[in-house]
Amino acid sequence: MISGRVNPEKTLETQGITGLARVHYNYLEPALIELALKRGEGTLGQGGAFLVTTGKQTGRSPKDKFVVETPGVKDAIWWENNPPMSPEAFDTLHEDMLAHLQGGDVVVQDLYGGADPAHRLDVRVVTELAWHGLFIRHLLRRPSASELETFDPEFTIINCPSFLADPDRHGCRTETVITLNFEKKLILIAGTAYAGENKKSVFTLLNYMLPEKGIMPMHCSANHAPGNPADTAVFFGLSGTGKTTLSAEPSRTLIGDDEHGWSDRGTFNFEGGCYAKTINLSAEAEPEIYATTSKFGTVIENMVFDPDTFELDFKDDSLTPNMRCAYPLHYISNASETAIGGHPKNIVMLTCDAFGVLPPISRLSPAQAMYHFLSGFTSKVAGTERGVTEPQPTFSTCFGAPFMPRRPEVYGKLLQEKIAKHDADCWLVNTGWTGGAYGTGSRMPIRATRALLSAALDGSLNEGAFRRDRNFGFDVPVSCHGVADILLDPRRTWDDTTAYDAQAQKLVQMFADNFEQYLPHIDEDVREAALG
Repeated sequence: MISGRVNPEKTLETQGITGLARVHYNYLEPALIELALKRGEGTLGQGGAFLVTTGKQTGRSPKDKFVVETPGVKDAIWWENNPPMSPEAFDTLHEDMLAHLQGGDVVVQDLYGGADPAHRLDVRVVTELAWHGLFIRHLLRRPSASELETFDPEFTIINCPSFLADPDRHGCRTETVITLNFEKKLILIAGTAYAGENKKSVFTLLNYMLPEKGIMPMHCSANHAPGNPADTAVFFGLSGTGKTTLSAEPSRTLIGDDEHGWSDRGTFNFEGGCYAKTINLSAEAEPEIYATTSKFGTVIENMVFDPDTFELDFKDDSLTPNMRCAYPLHYISNASETAIGGHPKNIVMLTCDAFGVLPPISRLSPAQAMYHFLSGFTSKVAGTERGVTEPQPTFSTCFGAPFMPRRPEVYGKLLQEKIAKHDADCWLVNTGWTGGAYGTGSRMPIRATRALLSAALDGSLNEGAFRRDRNFGFDVPVSCHGVADILLDPRRTWDDTTAYDAQAQKLVQMFADNFEQYLPHIDEDVREAALG
């Protein structure tokens, strides 16, 4: 049985997916919540937010992600980062998943990946869980009712959390599997209820497809000056570096918080919503994001709540530190209606340096920008994982290695060319520690970070004096209005400058060791930046 709005020529049956009891096509938010509640998938919280838990998997499973090795992609995929799956194993998995769904109900959402109509991807998401339909409806772009009547999906995602893969039969690693088949334009997800796999699968698709069009896919947030999309800034960064927080600056217009493209027309959001971490979220520090947690339809994932009042506990990470909320972009008051900006005037690379070495802000040359982009540095701190007793470096190339199907240099070269063409200013911003490493120093004051970013984005920081950093060779401002001068020179913030020098050399060597893998693939100017 069919319910909902769909192109009659593009039903699941036309895709060979048959034998289902009922298919719920393109339900709106109230109907999705009603269906999810009827099925017992979650709880209705304060303000109409939908509260869910994802069971065993409370985050992405990057080691369980595969790309099907077909002739058309064999020479283009970065196989060291994307384990291959044979076409035969994929076909078996596909057949077994469809057999598992026989006689059951599924929820279908037909959506766009990309705010720019010239470059968007038409995606169909088929899920067992109604709340997954709600989640992905928030996170991708929503077609109008008339557009649904002619919607023709280019790629289809089939997500079946209740199906457990068999590594011997399906050529995977565990009972959880995420596999992309570019030839069949099909993605299969099984053995995990973590909703983030849906959105990141679309991101991975776009990361493969867009470079062929000369479009730079970016794991970044973005904003622009009010009423002036030509003054756009993008913020690259890994989890915990401030990508969402710093881009949601009330004095600027938010384009998006996580995934964007940079085309010949400018910057555009891939998504229609945000997926924000909620651990220690507060109304004082991030009022707009906090407010979304009690708005109708917001998906609250893996948060502890009071069973009587449904009040959320933002400090209790007993389910996972990776607790999150997913909401549509228009829930943020200063969000762009079009989710489109101009060519980035400023490119900000965010890092959380727990070693206490990097300055709070540094100006990068184009070659240095490519070096730090390919490095993708941040750091883990003691207590985040068992056995971590001191800061440990994390290098995730392009600030998003798990989502990069092509070699890093492809994205680095694209970024380098676009920086040169559009004369963008590049900055490295450290939101980590100062006055010592984690455990001794203190976290970089958010007020100072905001002041430095504001000065960088309005151009005033460029007008002041800079010094050359002795460790990394980039330029560091010597003063900024509203920021103590000592903060701009990390060595001066340490009580023991000899200890700082030793820590700095240790970090420089970590960068060098990591970057050796890229030296055969990069231009001479970037090689010089890498070698100091």
